[in-house]
Amino acid sequence: MTKKLQTPFILVGDVGGTKTILGLCRVTQRNNTIRSMQIFESKAYRGLEEIITEYLLLQKTTVSAACFGVAGPVVRGTVITTNLPWKMSEISLANHLNIEKITLINDLVANAYGIGMMKKPDFTSLNRGRKTDGNAALLSAGTGLGEAILFWDGTHHIPTPSEGGHVDFGPKSGLERELLNYLSIRFDHVSYERLLSGSGLANIYHFLKDTGKFGTEPIWLAQRMKSGDPAAVITELARLKKNRLCENTLNVFVSIYGSAAGNLALQVMATAGMFLGGGIAPKIIWKLRDGTFMNAFTGKGRLAHILRRIPVNVIMNDRAALFGAVERARQLLKRKG
Repeated sequence: MTKKLQTPFILVGDVGGTKTILGLCRVTQRNNTIRSMQIFESKAYRGLEEIITEYLLLQKTTVSAACFGVAGPVVRGTVITTNLPWKMSEISLANHLNIEKITLINDLVANAYGIGMMKKPDFTSLNRGRKTDGNAALLSAGTGLGEAILFWDGTHHIPTPSEGGHVDFGPKSGLERELLNYLSIRFDHVSYERLLSGSGLANIYHFLKDTGKFGTEPIWLAQRMKSGDPAAVITELARLKKNRLCENTLNVFVSIYGSAAGNLALQVMATAGMFLGGGIAPKIIWKLRDGTFMNAFTGKGRLAHILRRIPVNVIMNDRAALFGAVERARQLLKRKG
């Protein structure tokens, strides 16, 4: 017989376009262990409240505070999710849960909070660099492209949201300029997210295929692209070196990823470190290590020496956002009133 959960507990969530993960955590002075974690298919529900109701019905417990990391911009306690037809507000969720201590934060901010709660084995280093006090930054490619900034206040890092993944894509080579022109026909606005995401991998692949840059697409590959997840097919065949078109697609992707990370590192002077999150980086860690990423990251002319000193780490633990939500909710519980 399992031991019944006892209050006080906090409810945490990682709300994404495809999956929503909820968990309960009993906050003590010693640890913030997440218990009874459950994954839900987001599109099977009309909103987060529905998922919360189902989840807590099984747990048979009450919560004292809650924090949800959500894929979308949070403005004044309200968010319309980027890849779901959901609108959420802290007021609505507080009424639903009958608690006062609740917050919605951007999912990248949740990941940023999670960085400080993880251990060394949760990261893989791409560049050891020379860590110094100062700002840090997070860039995550997955379903979309997210950014967060960790501002240094002299004592602690303060995670801050950013929608920098939607800024204009800036090509740095003739090939990338052709890619921009190609995508401009399809999209009114070509942002970095149009390239640095699962669908972005497919966009790069179709550009290279349609322009015949690296050969033609064989029939067997066309069939696999139609029947499977294009991003997964591309990365698998590139890793196995089974198709030149897929290999070069990943080369372009990783080069753009490195360049975008270098841009962000310069914009915020991320001397304390650059972190790569999201679902894609851990799956292509073998490619990120081959020098393509770091060459693009440091390829900033006169300021290359600054970027060479910045530590670059990949977050390998896919529960970073939940850990961050725990930390943020724990801070809420400490507040008086």
